[in-house]
Amino acid sequence: MVSKTVVIKNEQGLHMRPAGVLAKEAAKYKSNISLVFNGKKINAKSVMNIIAGCMKCGSQIEVECDGADEQEACESIAVLIESGLGE
Repeated sequence: MVSKTVVIKNEQGLHMRPAGVLAKEAAKYKSNISLVFNGKKINAKSVMNIIAGCMKCGSQIEVECDGADEQEACESIAVLIESGLGE
């Protein structure tokens, strides 16, 4: 398992559109990908779970990946979040 800590930079937090971008990227990987926020593990491949996590701008989260392509998945997801998920 690998993990990386990132900060949400989206002004509106992870609402529907950036959550969709994140889940779509996570779905490309075989590894299990979780976002750890406030002690909760959130499935990064589920748009509804991401939205339910209530991650706001400035929230510090940990991206955890476990599986065959975990290193690549972790880097890709971390870079995507740090870049603002296209917003």
